Amino acid sequence: MPKLILSMDGLVLKEIVLSKERTLIGRKPNNDIQIDNLSISGQHAVITTILDDAFLEDLNSTNGTYVNGQPVKKHVLHNNDVIELGKYRIKYLVDTATPGVSATELIDTAALKPFIADTLNQTESTPVASSGVARTQVLSADERNAASTASLGHMLENLGVIQVLSGPNVGRELELSKPVTTLGKPGFQVVVITRREQGYFITHVEGRIAPKVNGASLDAQAHRLENHDIIEVAGVKMEFFIRS
Repeated sequence: MPKLILSMDGLVLKEIVLSKERTLIGRKPNNDIQIDNLSISGQHAVITTILDDAFLEDLNSTNGTYVNGQPVKKHVLHNNDVIELGKYRIKYLVDTATPGVSATELIDTAALKPFIADTLNQTESTPVASSGVARTQVLSADERNAASTASLGHMLENLGVIQVLSGPNVGRELELSKPVTTLGKPGFQVVVITRREQGYFITHVEGRIAPKVNGASLDAQAHRLENHDIIEVAGVKMEFFIRS
């Protein structure tokens, strides 16, 4: 299970195990990690944890959130990343002894062609970098209610597929058979597509510029994908469809 090490001026102040789905960081007492300093906003940032994967989001803080010296709005956390909030440092650590492939091992959409070729040649027992191990990621009550009963049965019986529409990999397909698939270019634009009972949901997790679905920019919330939606990530257009 991942954990955080809070420190200031080299002095360790606290160790926090990321056992909750959402860990709030800020100056107010109702935060999970309270940092009582005027340079820290009331609710400064949040870390969303899904088993061994974690996503950091700045909550429009006054002084900003930095990771490894770079300002971020959304960021996929990696082992040994250092989150900087004013004079405070929060080091993100993962138990590297845990086997398996993390869902946040990213796929560069520009390299989709060799990835798909490799995937099609893999056996089921071979880890594939695009998808995480089986996991439970809970949607909010609003997102659960948004999914219709009719679509629920349809999505459970059919498999989602991404087909590339632009660039050198036009026509290539990627089956969304795993619970979590991550697409994008690290440091530029990254999305996560999750497969749930309610259907497929896309979430923007890294990058200053939001990806688009049907020409509309995604916000911070998970967006439910519909059949034949057009997704644009890192300059590559893809079509999402349901294969019967």
